[in-house]
Amino acid sequence: MIEVSHLTQKYGHRLAVEDVSFAVADGGICGLLGPNGAGKSTIMNILTGYLSATSGQVTVAGHPLPEEADAAKKCVGYLPEQPPLYPEMTVQEYLDFAAELKGVKKAERKEQVRSAARRTGLEKVLPRLIRSLSKGYRQRVGIAQALLGSPKLIILDEPTVGLDPAQVIEIRKLIRELGQAHTVILSSHILSEVQAVCQQVLILSKGRLAASGSLQELTADGRSLEEVFLELTGGETEESTGEEDE
Repeated sequence: MIEVSHLTQKYGHRLAVEDVSFAVADGGICGLLGPNGAGKSTIMNILTGYLSATSGQVTVAGHPLPEEADAAKKCVGYLPEQPPLYPEMTVQEYLDFAAELKGVKKAERKEQVRSAARRTGLEKVLPRLIRSLSKGYRQRVGIAQALLGSPKLIILDEPTVGLDPAQVIEIRKLIRELGQAHTVILSSHILSEVQAVCQQVLILSKGRLAASGSLQELTADGRSLEEVFLELTGGETEESTGEEDE
């Protein structure tokens, strides 16, 4: 599904991502884990075709980037950390609009929107204004728009940030269900999040890939994921980096 080889991204003279290589097979959920500033957002922007890498090779669903960016984008559904929702629209209006923007054929839009709403538990709130929804339901709307167009790959950026514990449980359950039909990349700095839903884990630190493997492989020596993470990132945390993820 995804092949990344010697990926490097520079912003001016600063390296945001340096010589990163990994592969993600079809199916399942892969956690992209790292403190803020580790390079998670840069990698996601490259995988979604919105940013061209400075150097290296990236292939998504068989499409090399940036050469076949348009074809690759059709294979990807993306939920950014701040979903691009329009609060004055109803859920139905927004999903219809998102389907049109994604180029879903007019004859297929109604069924695609209905299917996305059903899979994300939104059927009962389709007539409601987005501004009236809880944050948990707004996240569901964001995930529903990511499903439109039947993408093979779903990329979720911090999908449970700001949710209460009950909403976190609901969204994690939904992510597990998505992993049965799609390849899912879950970006997070929350260790419990990755441990709860991911089979494969990529740990980034200061723009480099510090570790890659299954959860079982990374914790095979009896250490917890937290211990592995702290060792590989030098004890970095979201608070200690003091910068936005790039």
